[in-house]
Amino acid sequence: MSAKNPEYDFKWCPGCGDFGVRRAVEFALSDRLKETEEIIENTVVVAGIGCSGNLVHLLEGPQPFGIHGIHGRSLPIAFGVKMANPDLNVLTVAGDGDFLSIGMEHIAPQATRNLDICSVVMDNGVYGLTKGQSSPTTEYGVKTSSTPYGKVESSIDPLKYYLTIGATFIASGYSSKPRDLAKLIQAGMEHAGFAVIHVQSPCTTYNDTYEILKGNAKKGIAPTIYDIPEEYDRTDRLAAEDLLNSSGIPLGIIYEDTSRPSFTAENNRVKEIVKIRDISDLLSDYDF
Repeated sequence: MSAKNPEYDFKWCPGCGDFGVRRAVEFALSDRLKETEEIIENTVVVAGIGCSGNLVHLLEGPQPFGIHGIHGRSLPIAFGVKMANPDLNVLTVAGDGDFLSIGMEHIAPQATRNLDICSVVMDNGVYGLTKGQSSPTTEYGVKTSSTPYGKVESSIDPLKYYLTIGATFIASGYSSKPRDLAKLIQAGMEHAGFAVIHVQSPCTTYNDTYEILKGNAKKGIAPTIYDIPEEYDRTDRLAAEDLLNSSGIPLGIIYEDTSRPSFTAENNRVKEIVKIRDISDLLSDYDF
């Protein structure tokens, strides 16, 4: 529920990381509007299914256009929106189950196209809305409602996957740092190409990883997350590989490639080459 949509019968659990992601999206859109002086209606937020998908209903303040699509299909819908109107700022929001399972087949095509959209992925390591089943990022051996004897598959490493398939902007964020996360999302929206912001967004009901991520000195638990050093070169692919092969979860921009043209730029280049034929040209090919 929200002030904008008081009758929408949906509530995130207390402490859900998606609250922080929602706030970060709001910050990022607000800051972008101030810098670009665009109207909010030039932005379209495309959501998938699950807890994360409901973010499109819960945004406060001035409203972008929103589409709550179907499971795993946020990227194809976003692709269609961008092709229909390349001038729109298109943002997708999805969860790890939505984006990296049924939706995984759509990630590589958009990366190879370098489609200029920004995808925010909320990773809580489970299917939260459907009561805590294991997801692609659930660790091996973890017991969930769908793996009562422990998960038998290895977990996917999303950040390595994005780098491997050719995403030109890859960032890693944490839901409890909405201001920092907002800067990553804004940078992703400004990037001319396919940007993915992968966010650690714990599920307090089925997979509460806050303590693992932040650490607990009293219990002797070292934090898993850490800030990427300022001297790190995010344009260096080999440095990105080394970073992702090290232990822990880095926070910040992991990789950015500005040398590849975006899909919109390539489309515009082709349009300059191709002769556009009107109906009279087409009819002239036939003898009547």
